[in-house]
Amino acid sequence: MTPRAPHTFEHPREHPCEAESPEAESPGPLTGLRVLELATLFAGPIAATLLGDFGAEVIKVEHPAKPDPSRGHGPSKNGVGLWWKMLGRNKRTITLDLSRPGGRRTLLRLAAGADVIVENFRPGTLEKWGLGRPELSAVNPRLVLARVTGFGQFGPYASRPGFGTLAEAMSGFAAITGEPDGPPTLPPFGLADSIAGLATAYAVMTALAARERTGEGQVVDMAIIEPILTVLGPQPLWYDQLGHVQPRTGNRSRNNAPRNIYRTSDGTWVAVSASAQSVAERVMRLVGRPELIEEPWFATGARRAAHADVLDEAVGAWIARHTRAEVLAAFEKAEAAVAPVQDVRDVMADPQYQALGTFTTLHDPELGRLRMQNVLFRLSATPGRIRWAGRPHGADTEAVLTELGLTPGELAALRAEGAL
Repeated sequence: MTPRAPHTFEHPREHPCEAESPEAESPGPLTGLRVLELATLFAGPIAATLLGDFGAEVIKVEHPAKPDPSRGHGPSKNGVGLWWKMLGRNKRTITLDLSRPGGRRTLLRLAAGADVIVENFRPGTLEKWGLGRPELSAVNPRLVLARVTGFGQFGPYASRPGFGTLAEAMSGFAAITGEPDGPPTLPPFGLADSIAGLATAYAVMTALAARERTGEGQVVDMAIIEPILTVLGPQPLWYDQLGHVQPRTGNRSRNNAPRNIYRTSDGTWVAVSASAQSVAERVMRLVGRPELIEEPWFATGARRAAHADVLDEAVGAWIARHTRAEVLAAFEKAEAAVAPVQDVRDVMADPQYQALGTFTTLHDPELGRLRMQNVLFRLSATPGRIRWAGRPHGADTEAVLTELGLTPGELAALRAEGAL
């Protein structure tokens, strides 16, 4: 469980995923930051995971009888959900029923010593339990409260149940994804949730930076339907200024060509991108069609895109006569942009990912040796690291609450009430 090696380090003698080093014990840049995670499924928990990866103490609060559903999402091994092992990494897990008086009181005691709360209940739920912003600020005016919901804290849809799938549909993502003559297409993974999780972590750090100046915490209102709009690019601007509505174009682009996936002679696929004029010219020379460079329409990406049929035929026919290894070698020699279309087996064996330390290895008490994605980026002086994988439901309840100062009698009373 080593930190993610910064790019300025010399190449390690051992693979960064396998080796132990003194740096593994060095504090992360967010050490000393305490985060209470009152969120389930993906967007909110992803944000807390990112903070925990760089040293924040994350305490995940789950309902005693209804744990985070992500524990049961996707494949499992020996009855243990594997998705949770990643999503729950670097988190201590406790149980607490916030709807009960004892749960409310305990949460307020935890909040008094916290820096951040990440929650994703429907708007009004915390208020119903007496845990809204006024109550939380009363015990800790420096607290940052990050509220992650499908549609935000106000507006006509605020009270609706919201999931990333709805954001992918509403935002315009699905409308532009898929073949031109096919239906809109949703991603087969939590795209909008993941983007919202990244955005929430950024928003929390922004609010904490503001707290350094003002001494006061504030509310982060994160609607999952919004961050995905940012990564979709200038579509609203195009529509506002030109009335342009981006259509579905499959793997092609309206902005440049050639840009597509092509099948090799050994039945694999490669992706080619020629966003830069110089790269487009190199590709056409490589595939034996240099005369196309002299066409008047070849001079701009948009005009090349209008002739994508011609360019795709030229590139596709050449690639179809060569194996993937031959294509990759030829494109690399020509300094043209290409990449293999890889599944997870290829990704985990890819030498570039291995060099970057993109995957890390750790020991888990429940499942033994695990490999998963490493922390998101490398820092040269204070790298992040994965200290442990997701822990069992409520594994740290007694330890965390004892550290908080609760006596054995108070813990027993909370259990008798059903708050733990």
